[in-house]
Amino acid sequence: MMEAAVIGQGVSESRSTARSAVLAIGVGGLVAAALDLLQACVLFGHEIILVIAEGLVGDRGAQGGVFYYGLGVVLHVFIALCFAAFYYAVSRKLTFMTEYPLVCGLCYGAGVQLVMMLIVLPHCAFHQRDPIPVNGMLEGLAIHMVVVGLPIAYAVSRFAKNA
Repeated sequence: MMEAAVIGQGVSESRSTARSAVLAIGVGGLVAAALDLLQACVLFGHEIILVIAEGLVGDRGAQGGVFYYGLGVVLHVFIALCFAAFYYAVSRKLTFMTEYPLVCGLCYGAGVQLVMMLIVLPHCAFHQRDPIPVNGMLEGLAIHMVVVGLPIAYAVSRFAKNA
């Protein structure tokens, strides 16, 4: 009888951990995606969504239309959720990431910007032809530190601290 209670308790704990992980990744990733897409649309116009689609399908994405706008949004959200999942996974081993979300979130947002600029964009179908100006890189770092890093770090800290 005692074993059944312990086994049942373990299942309950694993469900709670899984629920916390999904909530942390979902909230952090979706908030980061929404804020990042909003700031990108404000700075560059709504056509930036088509540029995201171009990253996967090439010049066809520039045609516009509901499909390519939807594809751009889905890709953007997928990438943000991947970054949130990565932060969550690393925070399971490096517990200070949930204890200090402000500092870790700002650093993580800078890391996200660097990964996007130095790895993702050069290897996608939308090849950036011009070098990125230094002020553009610094602006991107500052923006992603706030709108991507902080929401992800605070969501993981809030929803998955003890998961």
